[in-house]
Amino acid sequence: MAAASDSSGSSVRKRRVDSSKTETKSVDSSKTETKSVDSSEEHGAESSGDTEKEKRVTSIQEGDLLAHSYLVAFSVAYNQNKQLIGESGLMPCKNYLNSVKRYVGGKIGMAAFAYTPSILWLLDWSDMDANLDGIALAGMALSAFVLVTGMANMVIMVTLWVLYHSLVSVGQL
Repeated sequence: MAAASDSSGSSVRKRRVDSSKTETKSVDSSKTETKSVDSSEEHGAESSGDTEKEKRVTSIQEGDLLAHSYLVAFSVAYNQNKQLIGESGLMPCKNYLNSVKRYVGGKIGMAAFAYTPSILWLLDWSDMDANLDGIALAGMALSAFVLVTGMANMVIMVTLWVLYHSLVSVGQL
């Protein structure tokens, strides 16, 4: 019956069951038959190369894409922070942080962190340009580490997120 259904029926669709088998549904006038074929028999040595290629593409898309985005963002921040939000910038973040500090009652506490979440509250404000460069360089180093090694764990990714949002939240506009 299987030979009859193969010759008289047409192959409707093929889908992957797992990495080594492909399921083929054949249509016969009387019944539908499903069979599993070992994909190494069907495609030869190409299937193992395809599987390796799929694994590489998947690993690149998952962790490396976000790390690459962070690397670009921190590189741009390193090049532009001093001119935009540095001490002599267009809209200095030190003035912004001081105005937020006055708005929340004159002290740095949970209200200040809630209004403007940034680790700049915890740093010395005497040289804000160095603080901004330090955050950008730390973010560039961490994201480059993830790109080179491929090790993107939760601690590193949360640290990148905190560093990025520390810069963005004091950017004002």
